[in-house]
Amino acid sequence: MTATATSSETRDIAGSLIASLKAGTFIGGVWRDGSSARRLAVTTAFDGTPLRTFAGASTSDVDEAYRAAETAQKEWALVAPAERAAVISRAADILERRRGEITALLRVESGSSALKANIEVSSAIGITRESATFPNRAHGTLHPSAFPGKENRVYREARGVIGVISPWNFPLHLSIRSVSPALALGNAVVLKPASDTPVSGGLIVAEIFEEAGLPEGLLSVVPGAGSEIGDHFVQHPVPSMISFTGSTPIGQRVGSLAAQGRMKKVALELGGNAPLVVLDDADIDGAVNGALMAKFLHQGQICMAANRIIVDESIYDEFVDRFAARVGELAVGDTDDDDVVIGPIINDDQAEAVASLIQTARDQGAREVVGGTRAGRLFGPHVFADVTEEMDIAQHEIFGPAVGIIKAHGEQDALRIANNTEFGLSSAVFTRDVERGVRFARGVKAGMTHVNDSTVNDEPNIMFGGEKNSGIGRFNGDQAIDDFTTLHWVGVRSAMGPIPF
Repeated sequence: MTATATSSETRDIAGSLIASLKAGTFIGGVWRDGSSARRLAVTTAFDGTPLRTFAGASTSDVDEAYRAAETAQKEWALVAPAERAAVISRAADILERRRGEITALLRVESGSSALKANIEVSSAIGITRESATFPNRAHGTLHPSAFPGKENRVYREARGVIGVISPWNFPLHLSIRSVSPALALGNAVVLKPASDTPVSGGLIVAEIFEEAGLPEGLLSVVPGAGSEIGDHFVQHPVPSMISFTGSTPIGQRVGSLAAQGRMKKVALELGGNAPLVVLDDADIDGAVNGALMAKFLHQGQICMAANRIIVDESIYDEFVDRFAARVGELAVGDTDDDDVVIGPIINDDQAEAVASLIQTARDQGAREVVGGTRAGRLFGPHVFADVTEEMDIAQHEIFGPAVGIIKAHGEQDALRIANNTEFGLSSAVFTRDVERGVRFARGVKAGMTHVNDSTVNDEPNIMFGGEKNSGIGRFNGDQAIDDFTTLHWVGVRSAMGPIPF
Protein backbone atom coordinates (compact mmCIF):
# COMPACT_ATOMS: atom_id res chain seq x y z
CA MET A 1 0.00 0.00 0.00
CA THR A 2 1.03 3.63 -0.33
CA ALA A 3 1.01 6.16 2.49
CA THR A 4 0.44 9.87 2.04
CA ALA A 5 2.34 12.49 4.03
CA THR A 6 0.22 13.64 6.97
CA SER A 7 2.17 16.76 8.01
CA SER A 8 4.77 19.20 6.73
CA GLU A 9 6.29 19.53 10.22
CA THR A 10 9.31 17.38 9.39
CA ARG A 11 10.07 19.40 6.27
CA ASP A 12 9.64 22.67 8.19
CA ILE A 13 12.14 21.57 10.85
CA ALA A 14 14.66 20.48 8.24
CA GLY A 15 14.11 23.65 6.21
CA SER A 16 14.76 25.82 9.25
CA LEU A 17 17.98 23.99 10.00
CA ILE A 18 19.19 24.34 6.41
CA ALA A 19 18.23 28.02 6.30
CA SER A 20 20.16 28.68 9.52
CA LEU A 21 23.48 27.46 8.13
CA LYS A 22 26.02 30.28 8.02
CA ALA A 23 27.58 29.27 4.69
CA GLY A 24 28.26 26.36 2.37
CA THR A 25 31.80 25.51 3.49
CA PHE A 26 33.63 25.40 6.81
CA ILE A 27 37.36 25.90 6.33
CA GLY A 28 39.93 26.45 9.04
CA GLY A 29 37.25 27.36 11.57
CA VAL A 30 35.57 29.91 9.27
CA TRP A 31 32.12 29.62 7.69
CA ARG A 32 32.24 31.07 4.18
CA ASP A 33 31.09 30.55 0.63
CA GLY A 34 33.07 28.20 -1.56
CA SER A 35 35.05 29.69 -4.43
CA SER A 36 33.81 27.36 -7.18
CA ALA A 37 31.71 28.75 -10.00
CA ARG A 38 29.46 25.71 -9.59
CA ARG A 39 26.45 25.94 -7.29
CA LEU A 40 25.65 23.07 -4.96
CA ALA A 41 21.93 22.55 -4.38
CA VAL A 42 20.38 21.22 -1.19
CA THR A 43 17.16 19.47 -2.23
CA THR A 44 14.47 17.14 -0.94
CA ALA A 45 15.10 13.51 -1.81
CA PHE A 46 11.37 12.96 -2.38
CA ASP A 47 11.01 15.14 -5.47
CA GLY A 48 14.15 17.25 -5.80
CA THR A 49 12.56 20.47 -4.51
CA PRO A 50 15.36 23.04 -3.99
CA LEU A 51 15.79 24.17 -0.38
CA ARG A 52 18.98 26.23 -0.68
CA THR A 53 22.01 26.60 -2.91
CA PHE A 54 25.64 27.25 -2.04
CA ALA A 55 28.77 27.98 -4.01
CA GLY A 56 30.67 24.70 -3.94
CA ALA A 57 34.26 24.21 -2.86
CA SER A 58 37.05 24.55 -5.41
CA THR A 59 40.52 23.03 -5.45
CA SER A 60 41.88 26.20 -3.84
CA ASP A 61 39.41 25.70 -0.98
CA VAL A 62 40.69 22.15 -0.57
CA ASP A 63 44.26 23.49 -0.46
CA GLU A 64 43.32 25.97 2.27
CA ALA A 65 41.50 23.32 4.30
CA TYR A 66 44.45 20.93 4.18
CA ARG A 67 46.92 23.68 5.11
CA ALA A 68 44.80 24.68 8.11
CA ALA A 69 44.51 21.05 9.15
CA GLU A 70 48.24 20.46 8.89
CA THR A 71 49.00 23.45 11.11
CA ALA A 72 46.32 22.73 13.73
CA GLN A 73 47.04 19.01 14.00
CA LYS A 74 50.56 19.40 15.36
CA GLU A 75 49.29 21.11 18.49
CA TRP A 76 46.21 18.90 18.81
CA ALA A 77 48.33 15.74 18.89
CA LEU A 78 50.07 17.11 22.01
CA VAL A 79 46.82 17.82 23.85
CA ALA A 80 46.20 15.58 26.88
CA PRO A 81 44.05 12.52 26.11
CA ALA A 82 41.42 13.57 28.64
CA GLU A 83 40.99 16.93 26.93
CA ARG A 84 40.53 15.36 23.51
CA ALA A 85 38.10 12.85 24.98
CA ALA A 86 36.07 15.67 26.53
CA VAL A 87 35.59 17.41 23.18
CA ILE A 88 34.43 14.17 21.52
CA SER A 89 32.06 13.44 24.43
CA ARG A 90 30.52 16.90 24.11
CA ALA A 91 29.95 16.25 20.40
CA ALA A 92 28.03 13.08 21.31
CA ASP A 93 25.93 15.05 23.81
CA ILE A 94 25.12 17.66 21.15
CA LEU A 95 24.08 14.94 18.69
CA GLU A 96 21.72 13.58 21.33
CA ARG A 97 20.31 17.00 22.18
CA ARG A 98 19.74 17.83 18.50
CA ARG A 99 18.35 14.41 17.60
CA GLY A 100 14.93 15.75 16.60
CA GLU A 101 16.12 18.28 14.06
CA ILE A 102 18.84 15.99 12.69
CA THR A 103 16.40 13.13 12.13
CA ALA A 104 14.11 15.59 10.32
CA LEU A 105 17.04 16.66 8.17
CA LEU A 106 17.84 13.05 7.27
CA ARG A 107 14.22 12.36 6.40
CA VAL A 108 14.07 15.31 4.01
CA GLU A 109 17.56 15.49 2.50
CA SER A 110 18.38 11.78 2.27
CA GLY A 111 14.87 10.30 2.04
CA SER A 112 15.22 8.38 5.30
CA SER A 113 12.18 6.90 7.00
CA ALA A 114 11.62 7.93 10.62
CA LEU A 115 12.95 4.51 11.69
CA LYS A 116 16.09 4.72 9.58
CA ALA A 117 16.81 8.32 10.57
CA ASN A 118 16.66 7.45 14.26
CA ILE A 119 18.85 4.38 13.71
CA GLU A 120 21.36 6.58 11.93
CA VAL A 121 21.51 9.25 14.61
CA SER A 122 21.84 6.56 17.29
CA SER A 123 24.71 5.01 15.34
CA ALA A 124 26.45 8.38 15.05
CA ILE A 125 26.06 8.96 18.78
CA GLY A 126 27.33 5.45 19.52
CA ILE A 127 30.50 5.73 17.45
CA THR A 128 31.20 9.20 18.88
CA ARG A 129 30.85 7.95 22.46
CA GLU A 130 33.06 4.97 21.61
CA SER A 131 35.60 7.33 20.04
CA ALA A 132 35.77 9.35 23.25
CA THR A 133 37.38 6.27 24.84
CA PHE A 134 40.11 6.05 22.19
CA PRO A 135 42.56 8.64 23.55
CA ASN A 136 43.11 6.43 26.61
CA ARG A 137 43.23 3.20 24.58
CA ALA A 138 45.95 4.17 22.10
CA HIS A 139 48.77 2.32 23.83
CA GLY A 140 52.39 1.92 22.86
CA THR A 141 54.50 -1.13 23.76
CA LEU A 142 57.95 -2.00 25.14
CA HIS A 143 60.05 -4.79 23.64
CA PRO A 144 63.28 -6.48 24.68
CA SER A 145 66.43 -6.11 22.58
CA ALA A 146 69.09 -8.59 21.53
CA PHE A 147 71.69 -5.94 22.34
CA PRO A 148 72.76 -5.32 25.97
CA GLY A 149 71.77 -1.93 27.33
CA LYS A 150 69.17 -1.24 24.63
CA GLU A 151 65.42 -0.73 25.02
CA ASN A 152 62.85 -0.84 22.20
CA ARG A 153 59.84 1.39 22.49
CA VAL A 154 56.94 1.40 20.01
CA TYR A 155 54.90 4.58 20.22
CA ARG A 156 51.38 4.84 18.80
CA GLU A 157 50.99 8.27 17.20
CA ALA A 158 48.37 10.17 15.22
CA ARG A 159 48.72 9.79 11.45
CA GLY A 160 48.36 13.53 10.86
CA VAL A 161 45.69 14.78 8.47
CA ILE A 162 42.90 12.46 7.30
CA GLY A 163 40.85 13.10 4.17
CA VAL A 164 37.32 11.67 4.51
CA ILE A 165 34.93 11.14 1.59
CA SER A 166 31.46 10.04 2.69
CA PRO A 167 28.39 8.80 0.75
CA TRP A 168 24.75 9.88 0.63
CA ASN A 169 22.95 6.80 1.93
CA PHE A 170 23.92 7.04 5.64
CA PRO A 171 25.51 10.48 5.35
CA LEU A 172 25.69 11.47 9.01
CA HIS A 173 26.86 8.13 10.37
CA LEU A 174 29.32 7.38 7.59
CA SER A 175 30.95 10.79 8.03
CA ILE A 176 31.02 10.57 11.83
CA ARG A 177 32.37 7.01 11.64
CA SER A 178 35.70 8.40 10.41
CA VAL A 179 35.61 11.96 11.76
CA SER A 180 35.07 11.13 15.45
CA PRO A 181 37.77 8.47 15.86
CA ALA A 182 40.28 10.38 13.74
CA LEU A 183 39.89 13.52 15.84
CA ALA A 184 39.89 11.58 19.11
CA LEU A 185 43.24 10.03 18.24
CA GLY A 186 44.94 13.38 17.59
CA ASN A 187 44.42 13.79 13.85
CA ALA A 188 42.89 16.65 11.87
CA VAL A 189 40.19 15.96 9.27
CA VAL A 190 39.07 17.44 5.97
CA LEU A 191 35.63 16.07 5.04
CA LYS A 192 34.10 15.96 1.58
CA PRO A 193 30.43 14.92 1.87
CA ALA A 194 28.36 13.59 -1.03
CA SER A 195 26.79 16.24 -3.24
CA ASP A 196 23.31 14.78 -2.64
CA THR A 197 23.64 15.24 1.14
CA PRO A 198 26.03 18.15 1.83
CA VAL A 199 24.23 19.17 5.03
CA SER A 200 23.51 15.87 6.79
CA GLY A 201 26.83 14.44 5.61
CA GLY A 202 29.01 17.47 6.25
CA LEU A 203 27.85 20.90 7.34
CA ILE A 204 25.88 19.63 10.33
CA VAL A 205 28.99 17.71 11.42
CA ALA A 206 30.97 20.97 11.34
CA GLU A 207 28.30 22.68 13.45
CA ILE A 208 28.36 19.92 16.04
CA PHE A 209 32.12 19.87 16.52
CA GLU A 210 32.36 23.67 16.47
CA GLU A 211 29.79 23.80 19.28
CA ALA A 212 31.69 21.05 21.12
CA GLY A 213 34.74 23.32 21.29
CA LEU A 214 37.00 21.63 18.77
CA PRO A 215 39.92 24.00 18.07
CA GLU A 216 39.90 25.83 14.74
CA GLY A 217 41.44 24.12 11.75
CA LEU A 218 41.03 20.55 13.00
CA LEU A 219 37.86 19.93 10.99
CA SER A 220 37.06 21.48 7.62
CA VAL A 221 34.10 20.56 5.42
CA VAL A 222 34.34 21.13 1.66
CA PRO A 223 31.14 20.18 -0.20
CA GLY A 224 31.79 20.24 -3.92
CA ALA A 225 31.46 18.41 -7.21
CA GLY A 226 33.55 15.25 -7.32
CA SER A 227 34.44 16.01 -10.93
CA GLU A 228 35.98 19.30 -9.83
CA ILE A 229 37.69 18.53 -6.53
CA GLY A 230 37.61 14.72 -6.10
CA ASP A 231 40.97 13.78 -7.62
CA HIS A 232 42.70 16.80 -6.10
CA PHE A 233 41.28 15.92 -2.67
CA VAL A 234 42.81 12.43 -2.84
CA GLN A 235 46.13 13.30 -4.49
CA HIS A 236 46.91 16.30 -2.28
CA PRO A 237 50.30 15.94 -0.55
CA VAL A 238 49.11 16.89 2.95
CA PRO A 239 46.83 14.00 4.03
CA SER A 240 48.51 10.79 5.13
CA MET A 241 45.29 8.77 4.85
CA ILE A 242 42.09 8.77 2.80
CA SER A 243 38.98 7.20 4.30
CA PHE A 244 36.42 6.54 1.56
CA THR A 245 32.96 4.98 1.63
CA GLY A 246 31.15 4.56 -1.68
CA SER A 247 30.92 2.52 -4.84
CA THR A 248 33.53 -0.03 -5.87
CA PRO A 249 34.53 1.66 -9.16
CA ILE A 250 35.13 5.03 -7.48
CA GLY A 251 36.83 3.34 -4.53
CA GLN A 252 39.21 1.59 -6.91
CA ARG A 253 40.07 4.95 -8.43
CA VAL A 254 40.61 6.46 -4.98
CA GLY A 255 42.97 3.61 -4.10
CA SER A 256 44.90 4.09 -7.33
CA LEU A 257 45.23 7.86 -6.90
CA ALA A 258 46.25 7.50 -3.25
CA ALA A 259 49.18 5.31 -4.29
CA GLN A 260 50.60 7.98 -6.57
CA GLY A 261 53.06 10.64 -5.46
CA ARG A 262 53.18 10.64 -1.68
CA MET A 263 51.68 7.23 -0.94
CA LYS A 264 48.75 7.32 1.52
CA LYS A 265 47.05 4.73 3.63
CA VAL A 266 43.51 4.03 2.46
CA ALA A 267 40.44 2.67 4.19
CA LEU A 268 37.88 1.72 1.53
CA GLU A 269 34.37 0.51 2.34
CA LEU A 270 32.80 -0.26 -1.01
CA GLY A 271 29.90 -2.07 -2.65
CA GLY A 272 28.22 -5.31 -1.70
CA ASN A 273 26.09 -8.16 -3.00
CA ALA A 274 25.00 -9.55 0.34
CA PRO A 275 23.59 -13.09 0.47
CA LEU A 276 20.92 -13.93 3.04
CA VAL A 277 20.77 -17.74 3.27
CA VAL A 278 17.81 -19.67 4.67
CA LEU A 279 18.75 -23.29 5.46
CA ASP A 280 16.30 -26.17 5.55
CA ASP A 281 15.83 -26.08 9.35
CA ALA A 282 15.31 -22.31 9.64
CA ASP A 283 12.49 -20.61 11.51
CA ILE A 284 10.75 -19.31 8.40
CA ASP A 285 8.99 -16.42 10.10
CA GLY A 286 12.25 -15.33 11.69
CA ALA A 287 13.99 -15.54 8.33
CA VAL A 288 11.22 -13.49 6.71
CA ASN A 289 11.64 -10.80 9.37
CA GLY A 290 15.40 -10.79 8.89
CA ALA A 291 15.04 -10.52 5.13
CA LEU A 292 12.54 -7.65 5.40
CA MET A 293 14.94 -5.64 7.55
CA ALA A 294 17.95 -6.59 5.45
CA LYS A 295 16.36 -5.64 2.15
CA PHE A 296 13.96 -2.77 2.68
CA LEU A 297 15.49 -0.51 5.34
CA HIS A 298 16.19 2.78 3.54
CA GLN A 299 14.74 1.40 0.30
CA GLY A 300 17.62 -1.08 0.05
CA GLN A 301 20.10 1.78 -0.45
CA ILE A 302 22.61 0.23 1.95
CA CYS A 303 25.88 -1.50 1.08
CA MET A 304 24.95 -4.29 3.54
CA ALA A 305 21.42 -4.76 2.12
CA ALA A 306 20.42 -8.30 1.23
CA ASN A 307 20.91 -8.40 -2.52
CA ARG A 308 20.24 -12.12 -2.91
CA ILE A 309 17.97 -14.32 -0.78
CA ILE A 310 19.10 -17.94 -1.08
CA VAL A 311 16.56 -20.49 0.20
CA ASP A 312 16.80 -24.27 0.52
CA GLU A 313 14.50 -26.06 -1.93
CA SER A 314 12.65 -27.91 0.87
CA ILE A 315 11.16 -24.67 2.24
CA TYR A 316 11.48 -22.47 -0.84
CA ASP A 317 7.82 -22.15 -1.80
CA GLU A 318 6.67 -21.53 1.77
CA PHE A 319 9.30 -18.85 2.28
CA VAL A 320 8.45 -17.10 -0.99
CA ASP A 321 4.75 -17.01 -0.11
CA ARG A 322 5.26 -15.68 3.43
CA PHE A 323 7.88 -13.15 2.37
CA ALA A 324 5.74 -11.85 -0.51
CA ALA A 325 2.74 -11.44 1.80
CA ARG A 326 4.75 -9.36 4.28
CA VAL A 327 6.40 -7.24 1.61
CA GLY A 328 3.02 -6.35 0.15
CA GLU A 329 2.09 -4.69 3.45
CA LEU A 330 5.00 -2.22 3.50
CA ALA A 331 4.00 1.44 3.34
CA VAL A 332 5.53 3.49 0.52
CA GLY A 333 5.56 7.27 0.31
CA ASP A 334 7.06 10.55 1.41
CA THR A 335 9.13 10.07 4.56
CA ASP A 336 7.29 13.03 6.14
CA ASP A 337 4.89 10.27 7.19
CA ASP A 338 6.01 8.32 10.27
CA ASP A 339 4.39 5.13 8.98
CA VAL A 340 6.34 5.03 5.72
CA VAL A 341 8.93 2.27 5.46
CA ILE A 342 9.96 2.72 1.82
CA GLY A 343 10.73 6.28 0.77
CA PRO A 344 12.30 7.79 -2.34
CA ILE A 345 15.41 6.79 -4.23
CA ILE A 346 18.02 9.50 -3.67
CA ASN A 347 18.05 11.06 -7.18
CA ASP A 348 16.69 10.64 -10.69
CA ASP A 349 19.77 8.90 -12.12
CA GLN A 350 19.73 6.29 -9.38
CA ALA A 351 15.98 5.83 -9.83
CA GLU A 352 16.48 5.11 -13.53
CA ALA A 353 19.19 2.55 -12.68
CA VAL A 354 16.79 0.76 -10.33
CA ALA A 355 14.00 0.81 -12.92
CA SER A 356 16.35 -0.65 -15.51
CA LEU A 357 17.42 -3.50 -13.26
CA ILE A 358 13.79 -4.33 -12.44
CA GLN A 359 12.88 -4.43 -16.13
CA THR A 360 15.93 -6.56 -16.92
CA ALA A 361 14.87 -9.08 -14.25
CA ARG A 362 11.51 -9.39 -16.00
CA ASP A 363 13.14 -9.70 -19.42
CA GLN A 364 15.52 -12.39 -18.18
CA GLY A 365 12.66 -14.57 -16.93
CA ALA A 366 12.51 -13.98 -13.18
CA ARG A 367 9.04 -14.53 -11.71
CA GLU A 368 7.67 -11.30 -10.25
CA VAL A 369 5.75 -12.25 -7.11
CA VAL A 370 5.49 -8.69 -5.79
CA GLY A 371 5.49 -5.83 -8.28
CA GLY A 372 5.03 -2.39 -6.88
CA THR A 373 4.33 0.66 -9.01
CA ARG A 374 6.63 3.60 -9.65
CA ALA A 375 5.81 7.27 -9.07
CA GLY A 376 8.80 9.48 -9.75
CA ARG A 377 11.51 8.44 -7.31
CA LEU A 378 9.14 6.20 -5.37
CA PHE A 379 9.18 2.48 -6.08
CA GLY A 380 6.86 -0.03 -4.51
CA PRO A 381 8.82 -3.10 -3.39
CA HIS A 382 9.62 -5.72 -6.01
CA VAL A 383 10.28 -9.39 -5.25
CA PHE A 384 11.44 -11.81 -7.93
CA ALA A 385 11.40 -15.58 -7.42
CA ASP A 386 13.12 -18.29 -9.47
CA VAL A 387 16.12 -16.04 -9.99
CA THR A 388 19.23 -17.73 -11.37
CA GLU A 389 22.82 -16.86 -10.57
CA GLU A 390 23.65 -15.37 -13.95
CA MET A 391 20.75 -12.89 -13.95
CA ASP A 392 21.67 -9.24 -13.57
CA ILE A 393 19.61 -8.91 -10.40
CA ALA A 394 21.82 -11.58 -8.80
CA GLN A 395 25.08 -10.20 -10.14
CA HIS A 396 24.76 -6.45 -9.53
CA GLU A 397 24.24 -4.35 -6.43
CA ILE A 398 20.61 -3.20 -6.63
CA PHE A 399 20.52 -0.20 -4.24
CA GLY A 400 16.76 -0.07 -4.42
CA PRO A 401 13.65 -1.87 -3.07
CA ALA A 402 13.96 -4.96 -5.25
CA VAL A 403 15.34 -8.41 -4.50
CA GLY A 404 15.72 -11.82 -6.11
CA ILE A 405 15.17 -15.20 -4.44
CA ILE A 406 17.36 -18.11 -5.53
CA LYS A 407 16.63 -21.79 -4.85
CA ALA A 408 19.49 -23.82 -3.35
CA HIS A 409 19.83 -27.60 -3.45
CA GLY A 410 21.22 -28.22 0.01
CA GLU A 411 23.64 -26.47 2.34
CA GLN A 412 26.77 -26.79 0.20
CA ASP A 413 24.98 -25.45 -2.85
CA ALA A 414 23.73 -22.52 -0.78
CA LEU A 415 27.30 -21.77 0.34
CA ARG A 416 28.57 -21.99 -3.23
CA ILE A 417 25.89 -19.54 -4.42
CA ALA A 418 26.58 -17.18 -1.51
CA ASN A 419 30.26 -17.00 -2.49
CA ASN A 420 29.58 -16.63 -6.21
CA THR A 421 30.20 -12.88 -6.28
CA GLU A 422 33.08 -10.44 -6.58
CA PHE A 423 31.91 -8.79 -3.35
CA GLY A 424 32.26 -9.80 0.28
CA LEU A 425 30.87 -7.25 2.69
CA SER A 426 27.95 -8.53 4.79
CA SER A 427 25.95 -11.77 4.80
CA ALA A 428 23.54 -13.76 6.94
CA VAL A 429 22.39 -17.33 7.51
CA PHE A 430 19.22 -18.60 9.20
CA THR A 431 19.07 -21.98 10.96
CA ARG A 432 17.70 -23.38 14.23
CA ASP A 433 21.10 -25.00 14.88
CA VAL A 434 23.31 -22.10 15.98
CA GLU A 435 26.60 -23.98 15.65
CA ARG A 436 25.62 -25.16 12.19
CA GLY A 437 25.05 -21.50 11.42
CA VAL A 438 28.49 -20.57 12.74
CA ARG A 439 30.15 -23.28 10.63
CA PHE A 440 28.29 -22.01 7.58
CA ALA A 441 29.16 -18.40 8.41
CA ARG A 442 32.86 -19.18 8.57
CA GLY A 443 32.68 -20.61 5.07
CA VAL A 444 31.29 -17.37 3.62
CA LYS A 445 33.98 -15.20 2.01
CA ALA A 446 32.92 -11.94 3.58
CA GLY A 447 34.03 -9.53 6.26
CA MET A 448 30.82 -9.99 8.26
CA THR A 449 28.28 -12.82 8.59
CA HIS A 450 25.34 -12.84 11.01
CA VAL A 451 23.54 -15.94 12.27
CA ASN A 452 19.75 -15.53 12.56
CA ASP A 453 19.99 -11.78 12.05
CA SER A 454 19.83 -9.18 9.32
CA THR A 455 22.73 -8.49 6.99
CA VAL A 456 22.36 -4.84 8.05
CA ASN A 457 24.33 -4.60 11.27
CA ASP A 458 26.79 -2.05 12.64
CA GLU A 459 27.98 -1.70 16.23
CA PRO A 460 30.52 0.94 17.28
CA ASN A 461 32.77 -1.41 19.23
CA ILE A 462 32.93 -4.18 16.61
CA MET A 463 35.03 -4.16 13.45
CA PHE A 464 33.26 -3.35 10.19
CA GLY A 465 34.57 -4.03 6.70
CA GLY A 466 34.67 -6.34 3.72
CA GLU A 467 36.69 -8.68 1.55
CA LYS A 468 37.29 -8.91 -2.20
CA ASN A 469 35.83 -5.92 -4.09
CA SER A 470 33.98 -4.74 -1.00
CA GLY A 471 36.99 -2.91 0.31
CA ILE A 472 40.21 -2.67 2.28
CA GLY A 473 40.59 -2.05 5.99
CA ARG A 474 38.26 -2.14 8.97
CA PHE A 475 36.28 0.54 10.80
CA ASN A 476 35.09 0.79 14.44
CA GLY A 477 36.55 -0.28 17.77
CA ASP A 478 40.16 -1.38 18.10
CA GLN A 479 40.46 -1.50 14.32
CA ALA A 480 39.70 2.23 14.12
CA ILE A 481 42.50 2.88 16.59
CA ASP A 482 44.84 0.87 14.37
CA ASP A 483 43.75 2.63 11.18
CA PHE A 484 43.87 6.22 12.42
CA THR A 485 47.23 5.89 14.15
CA THR A 486 50.68 4.79 13.08
CA LEU A 487 53.46 2.98 14.94
CA HIS A 488 56.88 4.52 15.56
CA TRP A 489 59.77 2.37 16.80
CA VAL A 490 62.20 4.28 18.99
CA GLY A 491 65.29 2.27 19.91
CA VAL A 492 67.00 3.65 23.02
CA ARG A 493 70.56 3.21 24.32
CA SER A 494 72.04 5.09 27.22
CA ALA A 495 75.25 5.29 25.19
CA MET A 496 76.53 3.94 21.90
CA GLY A 497 78.77 0.94 22.39
CA PRO A 498 81.48 -0.54 20.14
CA ILE A 499 80.72 -1.44 16.55
CA PRO A 500 82.06 -4.49 14.64
CA PHE A 501 84.32 -2.61 12.21
